Parts: sequence; C-alpha cells; structure tokens
Amino acid sequence: MRLRTIGFTLSLTLFIFSGIQAQTKKLSLKDAVQGRFSPESYAFIKAVPGSDNFSFVDKFKELKLLNASTGETSTLATLDELNILLKKAGLEETNYFPYLYEWQNEHSVTFMIGEQQLSLNVSKSGHSIEILGQFPKETGHRHYQRSSRLLVYTQNNNVFYARDNAKANAITNDQIAGIVNGSDYTHRQEFGINSGIFIAPKGDKLAWYRKDESMVSDYPLVNTAARIAEANNIKYPMAGMISEEVTLGVYDIKSGKKIFIKTEGPKDQYLTAISWDPSGDFIYIGILNREQNHLKMNKYAVETGNLVQTLFEEKHNKWVEPENPLYFFKTKPNQFIWQSERDGYNQLYLYDNSGKLIKQLSSGTEPVLDILGTDPKEENVFYQVSADLGMSRKIHKVNIKTGKITLLTPEKGTHNASLSANANYLLVNYSAFGTPNITRIINLKNNKTQTLLEAKNPLAKYAMPKAELITITAADGKTTLNGRLIKPGNFDPAKKYPVVIYVYGGPHAQLITDTWLGGRGLWDYYMAQEGFVMLTVDNRGSANRGFEFENVIHRQLGQEEMKDQMKAVEFLNTLPYVDASRIGVHGWSYGGFMTTSLLLNYPDVFKAGVAGGPVIDWKWYEVMYGERYMDTPEENPEGYALTALPGNAQKLSSKLLMIHGAQDPVVVMQHSLEFINACIKEGKQIDYFIYPDHEHNVLGKDRLHLMEKVTEYFKLHLK
Repeated sequence: MRLRTIGFTLSLTLFIFSGIQAQTKKLSLKDAVQGRFSPESYAFIKAVPGSDNFSFVDKFKELKLLNASTGETSTLATLDELNILLKKAGLEETNYFPYLYEWQNEHSVTFMIGEQQLSLNVSKSGHSIEILGQFPKETGHRHYQRSSRLLVYTQNNNVFYARDNAKANAITNDQIAGIVNGSDYTHRQEFGINSGIFIAPKGDKLAWYRKDESMVSDYPLVNTAARIAEANNIKYPMAGMISEEVTLGVYDIKSGKKIFIKTEGPKDQYLTAISWDPSGDFIYIGILNREQNHLKMNKYAVETGNLVQTLFEEKHNKWVEPENPLYFFKTKPNQFIWQSERDGYNQLYLYDNSGKLIKQLSSGTEPVLDILGTDPKEENVFYQVSADLGMSRKIHKVNIKTGKITLLTPEKGTHNASLSANANYLLVNYSAFGTPNITRIINLKNNKTQTLLEAKNPLAKYAMPKAELITITAADGKTTLNGRLIKPGNFDPAKKYPVVIYVYGGPHAQLITDTWLGGRGLWDYYMAQEGFVMLTVDNRGSANRGFEFENVIHRQLGQEEMKDQMKAVEFLNTLPYVDASRIGVHGWSYGGFMTTSLLLNYPDVFKAGVAGGPVIDWKWYEVMYGERYMDTPEENPEGYALTALPGNAQKLSSKLLMIHGAQDPVVVMQHSLEFINACIKEGKQIDYFIYPDHEHNVLGKDRLHLMEKVTEYFKLHLK
C-alpha cells in the first residue's frame, strides 16, 4: 500500500511493537542509555582451523565449540578453569573469558590478559596455559603473529620486537618530538588504516609507518584539573595547512637490516593499503596524492626499497578512497583481490602481481562490505554486500573460474556470517526490524539450513512505542531514502505531537537498516514514550549506497543533505498528528554540523536543536577528511564560505544547545567557541555545555548525564 504525498512515498509498517505478552513496563532513561537489551546471539565467533566447527564466547563465561554438522555445542573451557590455570602460573585472574582471541592451531587459542600474551590448550587431553610473551607496561600498540610467535609493540613512539620470551630489541630510536613510529593514527586513521605495524607472512620482517609531524601546528587542549590549567599540545593539521610526512620502514629480523621504501613524490602524500607479498620479498603501497583524486598501486622490493612497478592507477575528479589492503590467495600467491569503487559501487577485482586485471569478480549496484574468505582450494570467494537500497546485508559467493555469483542468504534483513575453515558451512546471525536474532547454520554442500537459536525479544515486557521503516524521495526527485518513524507511546491520532529528528548525514555512516529496532538505539524509543514523534532519515551523502549517492556532498558539505532532511520535514507535515510548530533536531559531530546548519538555514521550521561536537567551519577541520570532501580553502573558497556557520549566526532564532568535550582532538572546541563568539556579536543567545574531561564522544557513566541534558532540553522547549 502506498500513501499519496508531496514528492515522496511511504512504506507501511514492517514491524510494530505491540500485543506480545503483557507489556506494562516503561523504559527509564537509564534503561535507554545504559540498559543491556541485546538479543541473545552467538558472539565472538571464530572458525576452528582444519574443520567445519566454530567457537564462540558464551555470556563472557565460557569458550564453546559448535559442531556445524550436528548443531550441538560443547564447552571447551570455562572462566573458572581459566582462572585456576592463571593462578597456578602466577598471573592475575580475569573477570571475563577473553573474547579477543584467535586460534593458534586446532587445539589452542591465544589471547592477551594484561601484559601477557597467552596460549590456552583446550584439547580433550587436558587444559594448560603457556606464556608466549610479555609486553612491557605502558606500551602503545601491541601486535602478535601466531605463526611466528612474534611480539611487536610501540613504546615512547618507537618500535620493538621480541620472540619466544626473548629480550626485546629496538627497531627505531627516534628521540625527536613529533617523530612517531608504528602508530595506527597515521593519516588520522583515514583510508581504512587500523594498524601502523605490518608483519611479513613468515614473521621474518616487519614494516612500520614512520610519521613526522614535527612541522604540523601544535594545537592546545587545556587540562583544567591541574592547580594551574595546563596545555596539552596535540598535532592538528587543518585543511589547507602543513600536513604530516609519512614513510614506510622495513626491518629484516635475521640480518638486522633496516631500510625505508623509496616512495617518491610529495612528502605530504598518503601511504595506504599496505600489503605484504606472500613471498615476503615485496611490499605494496597505495600512493594517494594529497588531493585524493589519483591513486597508484606500487610494488616495491624490500631488499632495496626500490620501486618495481606501478600495478595500476585510479583517478576521479572528486575523490578516490582506498580502504582495504590487497587480499592475496594462498594457492595462487601471485594473485590478489582489490576492492574499488571505480564502477560506482565497491566491487571485487582479481589481479595478478604484475598488475594484469584478470577479471572483475563482483558487479552490480550492491556494494561489497566485507570478504568473509575462500574455500580451501580457493575456487570460491564469499563476501557480504549492502542490498535492498542499503537496508539489507546479504552473503554471496562467486566462483572465480566461471564468474557465477550465488546469493546464499536471499531473505531481506541483516545477515552477519562466519565461514568455516573448510568452507562447508556458514554460521549466520540474522535479524530484521521485527526479528531480534536468529542464528542459523547453512550447509553449503546441500543448501540445507538448521536453526540453532531464535532469540526472544528482550524488550517484550516493555510497552514499546510503535515504529515503522519508511521511505521518502530525495530532493533530486528520484532517489529513495530510508528512514524510521516512531510514534509516541499511548498514541492518540487526534492529538498533535512534537517531533525530534535525529540526524548524522555525513559519509561513512548509515543510521537505518533492516535490523532489530531499525539500527538506532533505545533513546529514540524512550523519547517517543515521553510523547515525541521520532524520525531519522539517511540522506544522500551517507554510506553503503554507492559512490554517486555519497559524492553529492563534494565541495558543498551539508547542502544536499539539508535539502533531503527538508523532504523529511515535508513528509512530517503530511501526518495529521504532527505539530509542525514544535520540530526539533539533534545530532553529533557531522550531525552537530547538520543540526546547526538546519537551524540557521530554516529558522522558521525548527524550534529547538541540540548540536554535539559540531563542525562549525570546515577550515578548522583536519586535512585528510576535510580536503577529500571540500578540497582546500584556497581551491574552494566559495564552498568554504557557503558551509561556514559563524557568518550565518544572525539567522539564529531557534533554541540551540551546543555541547562539546573540552579534550576533543577530532572536532576541536574552537568550532563551538567561535560560533558562540559570532552569536555574541550578533546579539543572539545560545545555550552551551562543556564536558571538561571528555573527548569527541561522551561515553561511560557520564553518557547518562549527557542524555539527561539532551532530553530535558527538548522537553523544555518542545513540550
């Protein structure tokens, strides 16, 4: 059924919380913010080597084994058993079974407790524990390679390694302030960077990022807890200003030889997608120019550091964003998979190590999100995609030889899967808007499915407001946008209700999916319970819908996004129970930027807003993210002027609460303070709240305090 509206369509309810058991309890704000209502599921799943079995951690108390062929589970080790072994070894006990574990072989798992890297034998012959190595206290980034028993870590901005409990060896010894070795905060963790240390497949060499940020401007974060407030200087390269210079070092453990890869080009270019060749003789680096519109995938010889060849290049007039390393095959170590958006959607491409494109493995309008693995003969690749216009997550396999693609999980909804080591089974946790979680085993040999768990609704005893997944049409008149609408508790269609729109709106984020509750947290439901209509819409510019959907933001952040959010407001105005004079908006970070932008550009629409950690002027934001979407202030003065909010402070007529963490190293507090300055000059009043000890997000026990502040603000000004 479709409702006639102005320029948009509405999908009817996919799930409504109603009528299940005696729903009498009401959510408290503490329930909504700190309550534990996650549906039961198989968590921290790992494939057991050399088998079709899986392991998982049950309620943080046990490591269990799942027999995929029978669906039966058994206990491998309990927390009590682990603590007995730890005590015998003279180690501190733990309050939970380690969930960040890896299988070292088919009989033992390895994990870290405190400073110790441990191996726990879980064979039927008996349990035992072995100390594989110990990291010194006050170390930074820690890495352990199971096959080579190699420990690598950073301390005081330098890199060290040790093997088999032997004495640690220093690889670097930089003492200059601003020289940082081995940090995953290189390039501020853009481009999929989550490690600054890269161990070679055989464990005989390692590579690391060496970041020189000594020339980058110091930015003071003020610690007011000291008797006299102290400045904690961080390095913060703002858009258009001097950026860090990064090189890649390589160390040969046997010979002790250390070299730096000769990555010719501007010193402020980006080194991305670092990948070792399976032989350990070569290393691959994606060289991305600072403009982020030209990528070269280069192959280097680690013996000399010399360039061997450029395998391929990618260019785009907006941006190129490599986010994944090369995925090498074991049976054919001269072949790898490269992920690219070159055709408009992130897809898989098969190359050989000479740079020859063998074939495109996946295609279409469903972006690949993750590679799950291959079968032992590496004839098929299993991967997850974003489907159904971004609402679903589904699993595919592609036969490398024939190119045949098989959809393994056709049902709409969210499928998160693990592939068994022998690739005969998929263990799938499935959820949808009205389905908390169903855990299934799919036999890939005969396509039979066995259900292992159907989780109960953990909110069944609560009188939850009614929620709907909706669609509207974007401001371009053609693109479908996804959203979620929650009606107030004890809904009366004859009444008029206030509205809060929750918004993020920027790239690399998606708020609404076809998963339990719709993808957003319980605070929205709490607010609906308190008498608000709650709406969230993923506008163009957000994630998992393809490059064209996202890149409308280029050089004009916030503009198309606001137009789409106003289409959401148009939709609200068609609902007879919405009070159009009482609409509020709330968001954090990019959502804080969107919140403030909407209040300034549409002052007659929004009565109140709460902007947390907001970007106020993109010239004050960091180089890597900011220049990708906006170019530099010198290259795009019109765009920076258009998106700068202080110059529009005179338009503020709504109630606005800004919130900022004083230690925020991502969106520095200068943003909100300068907006306050602009409001003072224009004679505009604004409410402001600071969390002195928090960074970009207010987490932990103080999160409840934050949401109390946000909630009371909307109750005060909208109710």
